[in-house]
Amino acid sequence: MKNTFGVHVSVTLFGESHGCAIGAVVDGLAPGIPVDEAFIASRLALRRPWGDIGSARREPDRFSILSGVCRGRTTGTPLCIVIPNEDADGAAYESVQGPVRPGHADYTAQCKYHGFQDPRGGGHFSGRLTAALTAAGAVALTALERHGIRIGTHILRCGGIADRPFADLDTDLAVLRERLFAVLDEGAGAAMQQAIREAAASGDSVGGVLETAVTGLPAGLGDPWFDTAEGLLSHGLYSIPAVKGVEFGDGFALAELRGSQANDAFGLDNGRIFTKTNHNGGINGGITNGMPLLFRCAVKPTPSIALPQQTVDLRSGEETVLRITGRHDPAIVHRARAVVDAVTALVLCDLLTGRFGQDWLGGETT
Repeated sequence: MKNTFGVHVSVTLFGESHGCAIGAVVDGLAPGIPVDEAFIASRLALRRPWGDIGSARREPDRFSILSGVCRGRTTGTPLCIVIPNEDADGAAYESVQGPVRPGHADYTAQCKYHGFQDPRGGGHFSGRLTAALTAAGAVALTALERHGIRIGTHILRCGGIADRPFADLDTDLAVLRERLFAVLDEGAGAAMQQAIREAAASGDSVGGVLETAVTGLPAGLGDPWFDTAEGLLSHGLYSIPAVKGVEFGDGFALAELRGSQANDAFGLDNGRIFTKTNHNGGINGGITNGMPLLFRCAVKPTPSIALPQQTVDLRSGEETVLRITGRHDPAIVHRARAVVDAVTALVLCDLLTGRFGQDWLGGETT
């Protein structure tokens, strides 16, 4: 069982949904990166459920930094963040110890861990652990922003409603940083929230698509073949529960174009090479080309729904019908946006450290 991702900057997750705590250890961070606990808390707030479109489980996410920080800066040693579980209710899962929940990891966990796994709320498979990823990613976001690298994600589609695409990236990313429900068109956002409410009222759930932009990245990050920029980002992004698809630039739409349409023509601007379009999402040959990095993640509907579902009871070995109770989100796409930002930041810190050395991220910026 491997719970660590990254080579030069690595992150390890620990804990279970209904255990005493969850957390993350980040190793390889440069010394000297500012650690703003208020900023970490603000990122956790973007991931937390709220209103009538979120789970009734309301964790305060009071975190503690146990190591790796001194006088408000990273020390260069492992950074350990712990978040207690203060609103867990494992009793709600006693009735589903035998029947495997469709869309969840209950069956595959049984196959791998032979019944020794913690089944409460999904245990170590739970989206609850993304709070630790979000906290760790907040430190990575700070490191990147000191070098002019900015990350932002919006809900491109949810419940059949579409947000407007990115336009002026600097303006859009600034707006998204402050927006609880991450859309660029607030009218579309209101319609999405209503679609989530309607799904919840019928005992169902909805998914969506998140679109992410990264500006300020230098050219030259990533390798051809096995450690491409897309490959490493996808590896990290697919670790987020419910992410079932990742595409860069125009993605699958490129398959319908001719080369003359899909190619990004190059140009010069005061000696700087750029591409006049960005169909490839800022990456050529697995390596960043200095243009904005653009990608989308497909987030499936929350699998915990109140409708009856056919399944198998592992205790009896018979087919049965399961109706899930407890506290669940009718949609998680709006919460996942903060997690996508965090994972993106951690992967980019790994790539940048491998390219420029550990001290680059923590060094004094000009």
